[in-house]
Amino acid sequence: MFELTTSLHAPVKNFQVDNLTVRLCGSTTLTDDAAKIAQNYLSSLLKTQNQARVILATGNSQLKFLEALIALGGVDWSRVVFFHLDEYLGISPQHPASFRYYLHKNVEKRINAVDFHYIEGDAVEPLAECDRYSQLLQTQPIDLCFLGIGENGHLAFNEPSVASFDETRQIKLVKLEPATRQQQVGEGHFLSVEDVPQYAFTLTIRQICQSRKILCLAPEKRKAIAVKNMLRLPISPTCPASILRQHSQATLFLDSDSASLLGNL
Repeated sequence: MFELTTSLHAPVKNFQVDNLTVRLCGSTTLTDDAAKIAQNYLSSLLKTQNQARVILATGNSQLKFLEALIALGGVDWSRVVFFHLDEYLGISPQHPASFRYYLHKNVEKRINAVDFHYIEGDAVEPLAECDRYSQLLQTQPIDLCFLGIGENGHLAFNEPSVASFDETRQIKLVKLEPATRQQQVGEGHFLSVEDVPQYAFTLTIRQICQSRKILCLAPEKRKAIAVKNMLRLPISPTCPASILRQHSQATLFLDSDSASLLGNL
């Protein structure tokens, strides 16, 4: 087992796994490190183009990162268009576990973005909603995508059972695996597995990987097995996050807990 002796505020350690850059950070510096890289990229981008298009992730691992990014300043949010990765089917934007609720509360209310395009989880015609959102995504390239990874290695809601590296769509409806539904309970978003919707909208692997730059945060011990599978096993839909090893502009941020099963680095 890999034993990290680095302190909480230790310098970042960089290494490569195929095309993927991995940054190993102290437990308290991971979100600040990722936020500074995101800020630098967006501020530089807006010097050369009128707008930036960003896909936001949700979940517990993203909250401190988004807070740190907003607190840094230096980004003209009035020139940024936002999308998000996924949303439960049949859930209203007022539901506390809705990703629309999360993003409105933690991001949209705190900045003056030019536009916030939400997946309407409670749309009356879900397939028509997929078409509508696909058209929005294809208007211009996505400049930056924020990601987390699930405890079973999923990206957004691209579960191992439904993930496809050859997908042609931008967004699709999927059935959530029991492990993912249990993770939502464990993170405190629902009281029981029965309360977690069985289906969700998700941006596809293809759409995610078309982003010009990807920043993926995977802290905490509960992500250690997924991180090991992502970086050490063959690239395969059985661990959807492994596809990031083929993206030359993707960066994975780990702490000592999530990197604890990687062996010697």
